[in-house]
Formats: sequence, structure tokens, C-alpha cells
Amino acid sequence: MKENLFTFEQIHIEVARNASDDFNLFHDKHKWLEITHNPFKGPIVLGFQLNTLIEYQMRLYREAHHEDEIIADKQLRFSNYQTIFVNALRPRQEMSLDIKKTLISTIPKLTLTNRVSIKSQGKTILLGYKKETQEPLFLTDTDLSALPDLNSLPDKTFVPDSEFFLKRKWLHNGNVKNFLSGSLAEQSDYFDELTQFTHYPEIFPCSLTSGVLLEKARLERHDFKANPMVYTSHDISVDRLLVKQLKNNDKVHVLVKQLPESKDNTLNHTRILLRTYECFGLLENQEVLFRIKLNLVPLEEIIKNLSAKS
Repeated sequence: MKENLFTFEQIHIEVARNASDDFNLFHDKHKWLEITHNPFKGPIVLGFQLNTLIEYQMRLYREAHHEDEIIADKQLRFSNYQTIFVNALRPRQEMSLDIKKTLISTIPKLTLTNRVSIKSQGKTILLGYKKETQEPLFLTDTDLSALPDLNSLPDKTFVPDSEFFLKRKWLHNGNVKNFLSGSLAEQSDYFDELTQFTHYPEIFPCSLTSGVLLEKARLERHDFKANPMVYTSHDISVDRLLVKQLKNNDKVHVLVKQLPESKDNTLNHTRILLRTYECFGLLENQEVLFRIKLNLVPLEEIIKNLSAKS
């Protein structure tokens, strides 16, 4: 596929972070300066913004190649994003998005796969895959059936007899539209007030996870200036059938669980330990809307590793 060129402005970042309640200092046009040893020399684009851009461009790709018909006919209910963040992207930095030709495999089950990449100024920003499947690809072994009624639990607390931190979020059409526009996606493809057409995008509910992780860290008195964390990867499975049912003011229970750090779970075979989170978005009836495995590392460790190599 021909590479598409895009440029984010600072206003896109501000709109997206406000819409998703992401108060990470890395995206703030003033507070990025307060981050200790920040190497990015300015605010950077949100990871979920890039995923939303991929979602939208993949939607256009599927429609152009009539693959949306295959997805519907074969009941490929789950949309999966596998993303590795290699470098940060700054506003006003022209970037290219490349979507490779769809590979259709039937073993073990029918899967549509596209390799995607984002590059800017000769550097790779992101590498990943977009896959359509009948079953979710990530966190399929986690059984959530024993959870209590989440509606009855206090907000911003740990779920009893579990390791999950709970934060409630509510979906609002205005926030979704803003996040789409902030991610360089055409909001009118998802919303039309005159015909009362509403079709929520897949990534926006997932993007609320970042704000929940920040809320959890703030309650734990994490120092965002002295010890900033950066994403290294996202593994996302979204139930597109449930996405189609979303509407304004719907409640989403976001659950996040931090896994113990391990020497067997490191960044690119370095000594940098990954901080891994398993995250779920459950609707009011506790159906699972999305499953996300996130990896983060302290910025300080990345800088140390780069200094050791130079």
C-alpha cells in the first residue's frame, strides 16, 4: 500500500489527552520541561492516538479491498492491535504510515493480518500488526467470571479478593469525536447527528486505560517528574460486536493489574525490567469490551541503556 503522510500539531495532542483524561506530563506543552532528563525536547504524541490513526486507516483499507465483507461473513468478531513503540513522535514532525498487503491464513483459524509501521525523519516510530480473528488474541486465559458486581464497589479501589484496581469511566460522544479528530480520523465517518448514526471507534474506550493507570499511580504517590514511565508496547483485543452497541453515557469499568517484575520479562533482551499491566474494560453487565496488555519502563533506564551503548 502507498504510504500516507500525516502531521500532528500540538492542538491534536491537547484535544486527545483531554478527551481521554490522560494527564501524563510527556504530552503537556508546559510540563514536559519538568520531567527529569527528558530526552524528547518537547511534548510527544499519545500512543493511543497513533493506534487510533492506524484503526481509521485500516478501516479505509478494509473497505477499499472489500475485506469488511469477509470480516462480517466469517464473523471475525475481534479486532487486535499489536504495537511496539520504538521512538517518540513530536508535533509538526511529518510521519508516514505504511500498511502492508493483507495476509489471510486459515491455520489454526481464519485470520486477516496486516503489518503496519510508522516512520518519521528516517526513524521508525512504531511497528506492529492489525489482525482480525474470531477469538481474542490477548489475555484469553484470564477468567473474570468470579468478580463481584462491579457496580456495587467504590470507585478507585481494589476489587476484593483480586489484584485489580477499579476505575469507572463514562463514554461521551463529544469526547469520542474529539479523540478521533485529535488522532487525524474523520469523525463524520463515525457520527452523524442528522441521521442519528453512531458507531464508536474501537480504540477510544481502550485509551481510557492510560488515565486509569495514572490515577492508580497518583494514589500510590508516584513521582511523575522524577520517575516518568514510557510505553514500550500495546497488545489490544477489542470485541467489535460490543463496540457496535456502545452509546453516549455508557459506563465502562476499567480494571488494571500490575504483574510482578521479572528478569524473564525485559526490554529487547536488555537488563531493563518491563512493568507489565493487564487491563480490561467491562460494560455494566460485565461483558468484556477490551483486553490490553501494556508494557512500560522507567525513562531513566532507557537513558542509561543508551548511554552505555554510546
